[in-house]
Amino acid sequence: MNDIVIKAENIGKYYRLGQINTGMFYSDARSWISRRLGIEDKTLKIGESVGDKKGVWALDDIDFEIEQGERVGIIGKNGAGKSTLLKIISRVTVPTKGRIGIKGDVASLLEVGTGFHPEMTGRENIYLNGSILGMKRAEINEKIDEIIAFSEINEYIDTPVKRYSSGMYVRLAFAVAANLDSDILIADEVLAVGDAEFQKRALGKMNDLSKGQGRTVLFVSHRMNAVKSLCNTGILLDKGKIVLRDEIDKCINRYQSGLYDAKTSTDLSHYNNEFFDLDDFRLVDGNGNELTQPVENGGGAFVRIELDMKKVHHAFTTGYAIYNADGTLMYWSYLTDDYDENNNVSEGRNILTGEIPAHFLNEGEYFIYFSASLHYIQWIVNPEEDSPCLKLHIQGGLSDSPFWPARRPGVCAPVLNWTVEK
Repeated sequence: MNDIVIKAENIGKYYRLGQINTGMFYSDARSWISRRLGIEDKTLKIGESVGDKKGVWALDDIDFEIEQGERVGIIGKNGAGKSTLLKIISRVTVPTKGRIGIKGDVASLLEVGTGFHPEMTGRENIYLNGSILGMKRAEINEKIDEIIAFSEINEYIDTPVKRYSSGMYVRLAFAVAANLDSDILIADEVLAVGDAEFQKRALGKMNDLSKGQGRTVLFVSHRMNAVKSLCNTGILLDKGKIVLRDEIDKCINRYQSGLYDAKTSTDLSHYNNEFFDLDDFRLVDGNGNELTQPVENGGGAFVRIELDMKKVHHAFTTGYAIYNADGTLMYWSYLTDDYDENNNVSEGRNILTGEIPAHFLNEGEYFIYFSASLHYIQWIVNPEEDSPCLKLHIQGGLSDSPFWPARRPGVCAPVLNWTVEK
């Protein structure tokens, strides 16, 4: 029988608005004790009962088991309860109901700068953060060179961390957590703060910890390709409940389908902002008509975006990101990729049409997310977090080839030029 290291039984976490918010520690403590003992809460207003205050179940009836060495991706939309679940496992907060059993030590990386003192140097914070995570000073002494090397901030290690960027914070915090001899490593979305190279090294480190050392890893991210590359099983949460506990591929497929179902409303006003109103986002054929699906591999497909520009910025760009059903990013495409200053948006109505190459994508389902940003300045609509979504269904591996009438192996199925010399 495999060794169970985390077991959750009927876990629930309830937040009542204003419940512990009197502004005084004494009153908050008194209210908490009253609720725990089941006696009258003296902090309530006259005639008010505990049930009068509105609240929300961030988690409800959560049951699962996690085995030693498992790499678990916890996924779901914003507000699904992912971070709350990690905080309960990390013992940052306690559940309102149910119980959770944990076998072994836990190292957590939940928020940028957690366990760091801004006035202390990076080196001093390694000792501070390590102590919070349960490391003895002798252990830290043995591993400090390895921690500093992994963080790659050697020249700034004796600088107060208040001068660090958020990326440097995460590098150092992850280096400490990853080098702690813990049984369970928990990492929240904070890894997204680091650059691409660091994210790759961090994922590789977590892989080594799990596969090489048998540690259990719990990972939360909105980047499905990162989750897929690291995790072998998943937990899909929605509105505080477990929707699916299965292999990571199945969880990602279910999640992607759910995102599509939730974001296909014809009401696009949610995405209006100071720069533009999004009036239309759809798939069309070469004649501009609504696309009939499924589409053959050699058939044309175009993304149509209609914007009413209220304010034009020199760094503005828009386009789409396309993912396959497994959550793998196929590519991003932007209006400014093939830059032409005469082919850019202006104030008022703009209709943009971006081609999805024929004879390129393999048979299967794809999810297309709208994207808009001020390049290297800010996201306006982030395709990896909150974006309207379209579904594209391609049928036939190479369509017009008698050798590959159905799906061929591989992520893509491009038709490339060949020559035969005789």
